[in-house]
Amino acid sequence: MAVEINFDGLVGPTHNFAGLSLGNIASDTNRGLVSRPREAALQGLGKMRLLLERGCVQGVLPPQPRPVFALLRAAGFGGPVDSMLRDAAREAPALVRAAWSASAMWTANAATVSPSADTWDARLHLSVANLSTMLHRSLEAPFTAAVLRTVFGQAAQVHDALPGHASFSDEGAANHMRLAPEHGAPGIEVFVHGPDRGAAAGRFPDRQGIEACRAIARRHGLDAGRTVFLAQSARAIDAGAFHNDVVAVAHRDLLFAHEDAFDGAPAQVEATLTRAAGRAGFEPRFAWTRREELSLDEAVASYLFNSQVLDGPGGGLWLLCPHEVAENPAARRVVDGLCGHGGPFSHVEYRHLRQSMRNGGGPACLRLRVVATDAERAGIHPAFVLDHARIDALEGWVTHWYREQIAGEDLADAALAREAMAALGALRDILPLPPSWFAEGAGT
Repeated sequence: MAVEINFDGLVGPTHNFAGLSLGNIASDTNRGLVSRPREAALQGLGKMRLLLERGCVQGVLPPQPRPVFALLRAAGFGGPVDSMLRDAAREAPALVRAAWSASAMWTANAATVSPSADTWDARLHLSVANLSTMLHRSLEAPFTAAVLRTVFGQAAQVHDALPGHASFSDEGAANHMRLAPEHGAPGIEVFVHGPDRGAAAGRFPDRQGIEACRAIARRHGLDAGRTVFLAQSARAIDAGAFHNDVVAVAHRDLLFAHEDAFDGAPAQVEATLTRAAGRAGFEPRFAWTRREELSLDEAVASYLFNSQVLDGPGGGLWLLCPHEVAENPAARRVVDGLCGHGGPFSHVEYRHLRQSMRNGGGPACLRLRVVATDAERAGIHPAFVLDHARIDALEGWVTHWYREQIAGEDLADAALAREAMAALGALRDILPLPPSWFAEGAGT
C-alpha cells in the first residue's frame, strides 16, 4: 500500500514581494507591493487544513531562515548586521532582495521525487533541486537538503543537488510528472526540460536542462523504458509558464494539460506516454485544454493548471483551484466542463491564496508530492505530518510572530531579521528544525 503525501511549504515571517523571478509574470508585476506575511501563512495553513479534512495526508516543511547574510558577506559586506544591511541596501539592493527571498515556500521546486515502485533499489529517492537559474533560488539547496534529511531520515535516499551550472539547471518537481494506475504501482516518470531553441533567444530563460533530467533519472535508478523526456513548449515559456506545472499537471493515470504545454502536438505526446505506460501495464488518460477554450495568457493569469488534482472518496479525483480560476470566465468554463457528467473530476473547490499568487505561485507550487509506502511513511518524522492540533499550533505561532505587512524599505531593517530568527527559535517548540537554521551566516 502507498499514499501520496503533500508536503506544503509554510510561508515564512519575511514573506515579501521582491520581484526577483524573470519569466514569472505575477512576481514581476507585483514587485514592490506591500506584502502581508501573516495573511499569506494563514492562507497556506488553511489550504493544508482543508486537505486534511478531505482525507488527504498532509505534511509541512518549515520556512527557511532569511535573510541569508552569507550572501552579503560573500559579496564583501561586513560588520554588524545593522550597518551591513544598510550598506548593502544602498550599494547592492538586488543582492539584499535576493538574501530576503521568500521563494522557498514553493516546495514544488524543492526536489524531484521517485517513489520506490519506480526505482532500481525499491527505495524512495529525492534529489534536491539546485535552482541555479536564479540567484535567489540557488540559496535554497543546502537548507532543503538539511530539512529533507530531517523529515525522511532512513525512509528515503536524499541526494544532494546537482552542480550549480547551466548544464545541470534543475527546478525540481515543478518540471517532473508521474503517471501510474495507482500510487503504489509501477508508473512512468516524465521529465520536462527546456526546448531546443537553436541560436534563437527566448523572451524568458529556460530553467530545466535536459542533462539534469537524465542525471536524476540515472541516480534514482529509473527504468529507461518507463522514463520519458519531453521538451516544454517555447511558446509556453515565453507566455510566462516558467515551470511546466503552470501548464500541465499529472495525477495517477491522468494528464491534465494545455495543448501548447509541450514541444509537440497533443497526439504526439499521447503516443509517447501511452507507449511508456504500456510497459508499466496501464493506459493513461488525457484531458487537454485547447487554446480556443483558454489562451496561454489566460492559463498563466489564472494558474488553472497549477491547481491540485487530489484523490477523492471512492477512487475518484477532484480539483483544488486558486480563486483566480473562478474569477476568469474562460478558465471557469473549462473547469465546469471537466467536473461531473463523465469528466475526469468529481468536483472543484476554490481557495483564496492571494499572497502566494501575487508572488507567482499557486496551490501546486506550494506542495511537494511524495508517494510513500506504509513502511516509508512509518519512517517519516511524525512532527512534519499534520493533524488538526499541529495546524492549530502553527496558526497560533504565525499569529504571534508574523508582521501584518512588510514594505520594500523593511528589507534594510535589521529588526526584521532579528524578529524572523526569534520566530524560528519559537518554532522549535512545534517542529524539529535542523541546526543549520541557526548557524552563523544563515539567518543571523
